[in-house]
Amino acid sequence: MSRNPITGLLVCKDDQILFESYQYGRRDHDRFVSQSMVKSIIGVLIGIAISEGAIKSVDDKVEAYVPGLKGTEYGATPIRDLLHMSSGVDFGENRDGGHDLNRLWNDMVAGAGFYSKGTVRSIAQFNRRIASPGTRYYYASIEPDVLGLVLHYAVDRSASEYLHDKVWEPIGAEADAKWLLDAEGFELAHFGFNAVLRDYARLGRLLAYDGGWDGEQIIPAQWMIDATTVRPTDAYLLPGRATKLFGFGYLFWLFGGYRRQFALVGYKGQYVCVDPISKLVMVQTALDAPGADFDLEAWSLWAAIVEQHGG
Repeated sequence: MSRNPITGLLVCKDDQILFESYQYGRRDHDRFVSQSMVKSIIGVLIGIAISEGAIKSVDDKVEAYVPGLKGTEYGATPIRDLLHMSSGVDFGENRDGGHDLNRLWNDMVAGAGFYSKGTVRSIAQFNRRIASPGTRYYYASIEPDVLGLVLHYAVDRSASEYLHDKVWEPIGAEADAKWLLDAEGFELAHFGFNAVLRDYARLGRLLAYDGGWDGEQIIPAQWMIDATTVRPTDAYLLPGRATKLFGFGYLFWLFGGYRRQFALVGYKGQYVCVDPISKLVMVQTALDAPGADFDLEAWSLWAAIVEQHGG
């Protein structure tokens, strides 16, 4: 922590906290921004909505739930391929200095009144398919935003209300979370969720138990298995194939190796790492990631924690 810009670090095993510390004036009652970790939360809520029948199947197309996207490329994309970030729709996350992501942000979040395109139109403007769905992994922050619309229309409730009732309250979260809204009042599904460190850890414990919490199955266990493993037919999602270090599940990052481990990952060093075998969880929040060494040290720390405490 003395070498890196970490604001909070917590390690727990099951319901026991092994380490918890804060820096830069942060305290245990402060909320920490998720950055892209919220994308994994959207995936969890999709799984719960499927278990309740509000969404019939991951094989359904988006347009079955979001009328405004009917006739668009995102509308014609199956939910499963959005969870895998393999829609095949052209969205240049990092191309041209992040031009597409900036355009999405300006149109969907920053726009107001006459200048706002609205959530559906902001997404629908990205309408060129460059690959068949389910054939290539390509990180695109817009894809959880599409899933956020599916969730909203399917359950006819806000994502905040749904998360509160289905997850936050059942796991006994100690503090309210906060969620950034776009210009039209929808929760932003790729950024802007905020929670205290111990509640991120509670969420991690829930995931470590494959959706179980003190005898109650909050997230279907099979969903968690499907969300954190790669089918033989989806080899392009394997660690070393999807990215150099990680594989990709239903908006979860998958560690390589024989042991099933996964993480919620956010820009600038936000992580929740989960080891279901040992019920170990590591939560890290940070101010900045100045280079690859910062990220690699976090993964080395996690590996050492699992080695020492994961038996």
